[in-house]
Amino acid sequence: MATPGAASAELVIGWCIFGLLLLAILAFCWIYVRKYQSRRESEVVSTITAIFSLAIALITSALLPVDIFLVSYMKNQNGTFKDWANANVSRQIEDTVLYGYYTLYSVILFCVFFWIPFVYFYYEEKDDDDTSKCTQIKTALKYTLGFVVICALLLLVGAFVPLNVPNNKNSTEWEKVKFLFEELGSSHGLAALSFSISSLTLIGMLAAITYTAYGMSALPLNLIKGTRSAAYERLENTEDIEEVEQHIQTIKSKVSCKDGRPLPARDKRALKQFEERLRTLKKRERHLEFIENSWWTKFCGALRPLKIIWGIFFILVALLFVISLFLSNLDKALHSAGIDSGFIIFGANLSNPLNMLLPLLQTVFPLDYILITIIIMYFIFTSMAGIRNIGIWFFWIRLYKIRRGRTRPQALLFLCMILLLIVLHTSYMIYSLAPQYVMYGSQNYLIETNITSDNHKGNSTLSVPKRCDADAPEDQCTVTRTYLFLHKFWFFSAAYYFGNWAFLGVFLIGLIVSCCKGKKSVIEGVDEDSDISDDEPSVYSV
Repeated sequence: MATPGAASAELVIGWCIFGLLLLAILAFCWIYVRKYQSRRESEVVSTITAIFSLAIALITSALLPVDIFLVSYMKNQNGTFKDWANANVSRQIEDTVLYGYYTLYSVILFCVFFWIPFVYFYYEEKDDDDTSKCTQIKTALKYTLGFVVICALLLLVGAFVPLNVPNNKNSTEWEKVKFLFEELGSSHGLAALSFSISSLTLIGMLAAITYTAYGMSALPLNLIKGTRSAAYERLENTEDIEEVEQHIQTIKSKVSCKDGRPLPARDKRALKQFEERLRTLKKRERHLEFIENSWWTKFCGALRPLKIIWGIFFILVALLFVISLFLSNLDKALHSAGIDSGFIIFGANLSNPLNMLLPLLQTVFPLDYILITIIIMYFIFTSMAGIRNIGIWFFWIRLYKIRRGRTRPQALLFLCMILLLIVLHTSYMIYSLAPQYVMYGSQNYLIETNITSDNHKGNSTLSVPKRCDADAPEDQCTVTRTYLFLHKFWFFSAAYYFGNWAFLGVFLIGLIVSCCKGKKSVIEGVDEDSDISDDEPSVYSV
């Protein structure tokens, strides 16, 4: 029999691993942000903001396997609760995770609706040389106030609109309002916070459809195809320079032929265009020469076979995700309770690879922790690949380009905001891939079944364990706190369901586009990248 002390010691293991992962997340975010920020326009506040916001999102995702581990650890594999897992202990464990989510999600709301917008608008105003710091802060606060109002509206809608107000005709308006506040207090603000986070997750779904789905195909195929040869690009660039110089010389020769008379306006415009083109080509020449002679290019060339192997591995992982997501969505389409329930399914009728693998690994902690970490990091890298290929757009207007070592502070904040929202959506994506695992982990419950015995006449009753699902009794299976946040409102779940189909469609389109595109230039983005310096070529731009 396990004593409460021994049980507590074993439960601490999950939190210790979470603490170690927290340190690893902070180190990863610091390296990641420093890798992309501009070396000429680096700002301390924007760097710290980007690192902190991205770290909070990753820490929130890291809490998912801890949540699942804790609810699973309270029960034996035969479906019975462990001796120490009484109602008070179970409630304490659930509240610990719940308060952890409250804290992290509240910090995320603070970052998204106040701190990141404030820092962004502060540096937008800083671009004006005549603006004082006091004016910058006032202007930034003025624009940030709009985001704060939006956050307040989301919290109010989540707190009051979905609740069931009594329809008693004798109830006064004050009694109805009092009922709303009592319900809000009894749920500890869960509905309000869940609605706000679900709204952000919905935006994260749109970002994942745009960037992650495309990046899942672009990243592996770019690794497999590689980049063009620097020496061959230099040869082509030299030929272009000679051709442009000939055009310039031809136009200038017209001056001598016309006895010093000025050139027509048409020739002046053409001359100006050719001279700008010549400056761009000479800049490319300097960068190509630098990259061709650098040790990094030679080192990357030696790693070419390894990149091909990684590309093949990533495309196989992408296909695994796509197949699992397709089977999960198909299961919901065929066997769910309908759109009014958010397409909730009772049990897994169509098994997919990840839905079978995660509950199996969950029994040997921390194998599932490792797999979820790999999944989240995979989504981060594929999202980053999509953002680098597509850029940050507002409808048809390109706002920023993301380049290693050349990303402006405002673009860096945009980048981390998008990644934060995508990581929030990752929790629901994991639920879509393995709904039973996210809801109940490896919990089982006992059901009574009738058996016929040869030695005794009549039937006897036997209790057999069954895997917990949405049809299980509430007192026999403990739902994870993650699930409560994800599925508090059915209409968000319905939107996520249709978003998964869009995700699959964009992935297939991105796969076709990536296959048709040729190899990237070894200095792709140098021509139009305003952040690059002529005298600071970078070998890490590819």
